Amino acid sequence: MPAATPHPAPAAADLAGQGRDVPRVLSIAGSDPSGGAGIQADLKSIAAHGGYGMAAITALTAQNTCGVSAVHVPPAAFLTRQLEAISDDIVIDAVKIGMLGDAEVIEAVRGWLAKVRPAVVVLDPVMVATSGDRLLQESAEAALRGLLPLAHLITPNLAELAMLVGGPVQETWDGALEQGRQLASASGATVLVKGGHLAGDECPDALVNTSGILGEEVVVVPGKRVATANSHGTGCSLSSAMATVQARLGDWEASLREVKPWLAGALEASGRLGVGSGSGPVHHFHHVRADKPEGSFAAGLWTEAENDLAEIYALEFIRDLVSGTLPEHQFAYYLAQDAIYLNGYSRVLARASALAPTEAEQLFWARSAQQCLEVESELHRSWLAARPVWPGPGPVTKSYVDHLVAASASGSYAVLAAAVLPCFWLYAEAGKALHAQFLAAGEPAGHPYADWLRTYADEGFAEATRTAIAVVDRAGLTASDAERAAMVTAFKQSCRLEVEFFDAPRLHS
Repeated sequence: MPAATPHPAPAAADLAGQGRDVPRVLSIAGSDPSGGAGIQADLKSIAAHGGYGMAAITALTAQNTCGVSAVHVPPAAFLTRQLEAISDDIVIDAVKIGMLGDAEVIEAVRGWLAKVRPAVVVLDPVMVATSGDRLLQESAEAALRGLLPLAHLITPNLAELAMLVGGPVQETWDGALEQGRQLASASGATVLVKGGHLAGDECPDALVNTSGILGEEVVVVPGKRVATANSHGTGCSLSSAMATVQARLGDWEASLREVKPWLAGALEASGRLGVGSGSGPVHHFHHVRADKPEGSFAAGLWTEAENDLAEIYALEFIRDLVSGTLPEHQFAYYLAQDAIYLNGYSRVLARASALAPTEAEQLFWARSAQQCLEVESELHRSWLAARPVWPGPGPVTKSYVDHLVAASASGSYAVLAAAVLPCFWLYAEAGKALHAQFLAAGEPAGHPYADWLRTYADEGFAEATRTAIAVVDRAGLTASDAERAAMVTAFKQSCRLEVEFFDAPRLHS
């Protein structure tokens, strides 16, 4: 990003800073030998969202895409040994709990949770399979209710929701939400009410919490129904994905808004798997594209940016800046243009905040806009106040701001986020390299730009950059093909303008 000082991490703690890049997620669930549900689905889902998956097996099933034919529950004491072996050695960032089988198993899990107290606990109360098979003994229902207060998120299907509140299975969305309120009030947890089993083309999901944890008592995330017979393991996949993403984001609404479109894509792509003759599994890795085996949209963007970064390193302005031989008038011109740029950039970031789908992302962009204005003010107070200032934007500055304004006017949050990303990413990478070169030279005494180069080591800006990358990566994951192409175009144009911005002082002189 063209700026005199790296920007502190705006709202990084609101988004990626609360968790780990690779959350360590434990699934406590039953095994599905056909691979579509249970721990097999959980581990795929965790991996699909960048987590490190672990599993403690509560039950063995004989099942396939047509149904469950047998269930074997190993001794609860052995489950306790599994859980203790994991938590004695590994810090667990999130736990997903699925099929538990009987009351002794539930008590073993409850005792372990009370001792370890994981930061994120998602309970999928597996009582009845989509096929109608009962997966929890009736005698264990009371024990399961005793486990609910130890969960942070509960994700029942409509039949399980009805069983947990002691009412009939709801056939309307309003009825399901009311039962969600009842369960949230009784448990103290957030309840994810799922509309997948309701009739109609719409398929909403809602987070319900009656204790004020969410911004509203009910947060609805709308969606369209995916026409497919392949829904085996959908509940397992959703709950383990929510646990993984929550460990990263620390925001249930943001987590659901990331997971829901991923699951819709997994349902849409399920037919590509060709598994089984009944209700087949979802495609957990549908977002891993054949032309980009690393599976990350942001990684594909970085491939587009590498040549531009190499050009930046080769610029005369950059070489002279690091060596300390850059003429002062070129540096002054650069800072003057940067102040003009930052003023326009802050307005574009404010627009990104207005378009952002979650409160966490709104705060991130809004604080980024504030940081830009603060940096601009500091430029005028320090370097620029006592020096002649270029009277207006140079041609490159104007082109760059115009490009970002056009992305803002597109109305696409994804395209706008991609357009502003190089201003974080290329600047952070270039800054890191320049600072390393400065250190390698022994921080020579009398270097005229020493203080400025030292600011590149700021970890806050690096954290903010990681957050911006994560935002764009998620946006690319859920965008349409046309919007994704527009994101790439906007990103590439910003990269090109970053190069030209760094070269503009030389051309001006």
